[in-house]
Amino acid sequence: MQVSTTPSLPSDARDSVVLALAEGTGVPEIYADAIKAATDRREVRTKTGHLAHLHVGDERVIVIGLGPASGVTAEGLRVAAANVLTRASAIAAPALHWVLPTNVPVEPAAATAAVVEGTLLKAWSYDAPRKTKPAKDPEPESLVVVGGDAAAAAAAAVVAGAANWARTQQHEPPNVLTPTELGRRAEQLASDLASPHLEVEVQGREFMERKGMGALLAVSQGSTQEPALITARYRHPDAKGPRIALVGKAVTFDTGGISIKGAARMHEMKFDMSGGAAVLGALKAVVELDLPLDLLVVVGSTENMPDAGAYKPGDIIAAADGTTIEITNTDAEGRLVLADALLHAKEEGAEVLVDVATLTGAVVVALGSTHAGLISTDDALASELADAGTRTGELIWRLPLHAEYAKLMNSQDADLVNGSLERKAGTITGGYFLSRFAGDTPWAHLDIAGTAWSLGRAYAPRGGSAYGLRLLVDWLSARTSA
Repeated sequence: MQVSTTPSLPSDARDSVVLALAEGTGVPEIYADAIKAATDRREVRTKTGHLAHLHVGDERVIVIGLGPASGVTAEGLRVAAANVLTRASAIAAPALHWVLPTNVPVEPAAATAAVVEGTLLKAWSYDAPRKTKPAKDPEPESLVVVGGDAAAAAAAAVVAGAANWARTQQHEPPNVLTPTELGRRAEQLASDLASPHLEVEVQGREFMERKGMGALLAVSQGSTQEPALITARYRHPDAKGPRIALVGKAVTFDTGGISIKGAARMHEMKFDMSGGAAVLGALKAVVELDLPLDLLVVVGSTENMPDAGAYKPGDIIAAADGTTIEITNTDAEGRLVLADALLHAKEEGAEVLVDVATLTGAVVVALGSTHAGLISTDDALASELADAGTRTGELIWRLPLHAEYAKLMNSQDADLVNGSLERKAGTITGGYFLSRFAGDTPWAHLDIAGTAWSLGRAYAPRGGSAYGLRLLVDWLSARTSA
C-alpha cells in the first residue's frame, strides 16, 4: 500500500474519505451538512469505534467515532485506522483519504504515524501454505493522510513494515523456521538492506563450545537442530553515545524439555522466538531509517526438546562467565539462552543492554495482554522505555527488583538455580536471574510473554504482534535526537 500525505483534500479523485469524529471536533465544510444530517438520524455517532459508511454526492465517506476529544490518543487513532481498513476493504475502496481530526490532544506527527501504523499493521496477513487460498477483500492501494506530517508518515511506514516482517517470522511453522533458518534469514535481511554500516554474523555449536556457552548449549542438546547465535553490528559513522545492545530470545520451538508442557496450546510455542524476531525487526527499521547509532543485536536461538540427550532437572551447567546454574526446571530455558547472549553482547562492547523475551507465564497472570513486564537496574533507562511504550501503545509495567528476591534463586550446590522452587514472583525472579549476567551494565528486560501474540487489538488481533519492536525503535529514535 502506497503511503503519502497532503495538506488538504484534493479537488478530485477522492473516492473514499475517512472522517474521524470526536465530541466537539469539526469536519471539512463540504461534508458538514451531510454529517449533521447523518448525526441527526443517529447513523453517525462520536462513540468510540462507531463506524458509518455514507455517500456524499459521488463520494464514499467512512466515519469513525473517537469519543471525547480530550481522551483521544495516538493509540486510539491506531485502533481506529485498523477498524477503518476493515470497512474500506469490505466496500472495495481503491484509496483512502484519511482526514486527521482537529482540536484533539495528539500532535499531527504522532497522529499521522498512528494512522499509518494502524492501517499497515492491520493490512498484514501471513501467507499460509494452503493448497486453496481463501478469498480476501481487496485492500486499498493507497493511503493519503490529509493534514499529515510527511516525515512521520514515511518513518511510520518503515516501522510498520519492519513489524510486519517480524510477524511473518513469528508465524512461520517451527519445522520451517529452525534456528539455522532464522540465522539464514538474518543474513538475508542484511543483504537486502545493503547498508555499508551493517554486518551480520551467525555462529553455531563449535563457536559456542569455544566460548564456553554452556547455558545456551544445555538447552539445545535435546534437539536435532543446531543452535544459532546471531550477531548484528550496525555502526553508523555519525553515531554518538554508547553502544546499545538489543538481545533477543529465539527458542524456535519450546516443548519445555524434560519438564514438558501440557499438550493444550503447545502449538503456540512456535512463538517462543518472538523476542528474537522483535529485535531483528527493530534492526531492520533502524537501518532503513538511517539512525545514527552504534547498535548491536544479539539473538540466541535453539529448540528446547525432550530427547534422551536433553538436559535434566538436577544438572549443573556453567554459563560463559563461569557462573554455575542448577537446573530445577527445563522449561525455564529462555533465561539460560539469554544469559550467554547477554554475556556475548557485553564481550562485544555493549554499554547499554535491553533484552526482549517471552520469558514467563507468570507475566501473563500478572499483566495479561495489556502490558509487557519491565525489570531494570537503571531508573533512567526504565523511564525512557516506559515513555516510548506510552507513545507507541506498546505499554510496559515496571516490576521491582528488590534484593529479597535473590534468595529465591539460591542453590545449595551452584551459584544459581534456573527456576525458583517457590511459586512466587516468577517474572521477577526470572528478571533477577538475567540481572546477574547483565552485571553493572545498565540493563532492562522486557517480558513479552503476554503480548507477543494474540494481542487482541484491532491492528493485531491474532497471530504475532512483534510487540516491543515499535517501542524499541521509538526509544532509539528519541536517543538520537536528545
